[in-house]
Formats: sequence, structure tokens, C-alpha cells
Amino acid sequence: MVKDTLSTTSNSSNTHPFTPVEKDTSSLFLQALKCQPVERTPVWLMRQAGRYMPEYRKLRSQVKDFIVLCQNPELACEVTMMPLRRYRLDAAIIFSDILLIGQAMGLPLSFQEGEGPVFAPRIESLKQVEQLETNEAADKLSFVSDAIKLVVKELNNIPLIGFCGSPWTVATYMVEGGTSKDFSKIKTLAWQQPETVELLLDKLSETTIKYLKAQVKAGVKALMIFDTWGGILSDHAYKRFSLAAVQKIVKALKADEATKSTPIIFFAKGKYTLFSDLVALGIEGLSIDWTVDLGWVREQVGQKIALQGNLDPTLLMATPDMLQQEVARVIQSHGKQPGHIFNLGHGILPQTPPEQVERLIEWVEMYSLRT
Repeated sequence: MVKDTLSTTSNSSNTHPFTPVEKDTSSLFLQALKCQPVERTPVWLMRQAGRYMPEYRKLRSQVKDFIVLCQNPELACEVTMMPLRRYRLDAAIIFSDILLIGQAMGLPLSFQEGEGPVFAPRIESLKQVEQLETNEAADKLSFVSDAIKLVVKELNNIPLIGFCGSPWTVATYMVEGGTSKDFSKIKTLAWQQPETVELLLDKLSETTIKYLKAQVKAGVKALMIFDTWGGILSDHAYKRFSLAAVQKIVKALKADEATKSTPIIFFAKGKYTLFSDLVALGIEGLSIDWTVDLGWVREQVGQKIALQGNLDPTLLMATPDMLQQEVARVIQSHGKQPGHIFNLGHGILPQTPPEQVERLIEWVEMYSLRT
């Protein structure tokens, strides 16, 4: 079935009227990430390969299990390439999921229709955390490296981004058992048994370091750390439970000869009261959500770091006129100084019309082109 699925999907996606993947745009994304001048603002989108694309939905109708889709390098490669065949994007991001690391460490994971990710049993005790595997956990994620190698062969020099979840964000799912509205389980455990949560974060950090190093070795040109749920913490709790773990990961990557020059983008959703701490991590880029003005952020951080973002994803469901206005506003907000990568403030929503993504990319180029 895998061969048939790949053949059918590849043929259908290749019938698109143009094949943007043939264009070498490697310098724009990486130069902007280094805060170097570029001819126009580069653009890629979080979750750019996913449920809003008819090609993806067709493939998912044939491969029912999301984890199977992630664990098959050929299928993961195919999904990664889908938006690059359809749109003129300046970077690709490997198709995977931040929670697979929890499964590799020994906590059973499933994705259930209508519920999303489910860890069962969930983490409730120190004993469970002590039993989690770290020595060979990263090796169990080798299918991601295999997919990266396949994608790199297809990209024609467009840079590929590898990624992980922050230890805190992954831990929230492992302790809550899945998605949550109030995160009461992880917060209660953190305050009642801080040693349990800190050991979990240490184990996730150790495994994540190995996992990201393997992604770089396989061929990614940049790394992104998603801390989607850091914003549920107060600033002092964030520094203890989230920032410290990310700092450990960044320090280890920058100390390794093989990964020290690989740029890192950090998405700390909702933690913009801690800009000085985030910049002090030694990362190259900050990904910004839509709740703050990009120009204001630039004033806070100066030219020390690249900024990525920050269009509200729901604007892709707005009228074309409104979308155009907001694309222009984001670009104008950052200004003409170097160091901006256009992106959304979070991932593309499943109900997004594909033609809106094409419009967005065209308008980013139109409004940012430096003549």
C-alpha cells in the first residue's frame, strides 16, 4: 500500500501548474536568520504540510494511523515535499511530531480521531519517570533521520528545518495524558513533586539533545524548538521548569563541533516578558506569535537576533483584501532592517483555503522586495 500511496500522491501533486521546488532560495532563509541583508523577506509557514492540503488529506485517507505516517521515511518525505511542490517557499520543515520522543522513551502514544494525541498511561509518579528510557530513545527515532536524508535529496538546496518540542511542552502532554484546557495535572505535579517533573525534564532534555544532533547529521540546516505551552507558567516558574531545560539543550548543541554552527529558532509562545532571557540563550532566531507587534519586539531585542512571524493564522480565512492588508502590516511593522523571516504566529489551521497561502506568499514578496 505504501508504494501505491506514494505513486498516486506524487503524481497528483506534480500536476500543479508550477514546481517551485526547482527554485534555489537557500540563501534567503539562512541569511535572514543570520540578520544579513536579503533581497526580500523569506517566507515559510508552521504546519505548512498538513490537513489544509488536499494532497495530504488524500494520503491520510489511505494511511489511517498518523504514527505510521510519521514513522515511514518515504511517506514523511512525501508529506514534507507537498507544500514545496505547490508554493514558492524559502524553507521546508521535516514532517514529524514533537510527541514521538515520549513514545521512544517508553510511554505509549496514540492519535485518536477527535481527541488528538493520547499518552496512556500518563505520567503520575516518580517511579514512572525513573522507568523512562533515555540511553537508546533517540535511536528509536532514526526514521526521522532517514526521512531527512530523503528530503534533502529532493530539495535542490532549499534549506530543511529540523525540530523538537521543548521538554516542558512535551512533558505537559505526558503528564496530562493529552491535550488540556487548564493544565492542572502538570502544574499540580510540578508544585507537589517538583523533583518528579525536574527529572522528567532532565530525561527529555538528554534525549532531545541526541535527537537534534542526529537531525543535523542527517542534513537539516536549521533547528526549531517549539515551546507551545511555556506561556501557561508564571515567569519565575517558566525559568525553573522550561527555560532551564531549553538552555541545557542549546548549550549542548553550541558546544558540539558538529552542531555549533546550526542556527536555532525558539518559539516561546506567550513569554514576551522575558525577552532578555530568551535572547541570552544564544539562539539565532525568535519565533513570535500574533499577540505582540513585531516592530515593538524588534525595539526590545535590537539587531542581536532574527525574528520570525507573526501573522495570525485565522487571517488566512479572511477576505483576500484583508489578508493583503495584514501581510503588508506585518512587513511594515518589522521595517527594512535585516533579520525578518515571514511566518504565522502559530501553525496553519486545517480549514485554511490553499489558494490563500499562495496569495500570502505572493504578497510577502511584493511588499518586501528591496529594489
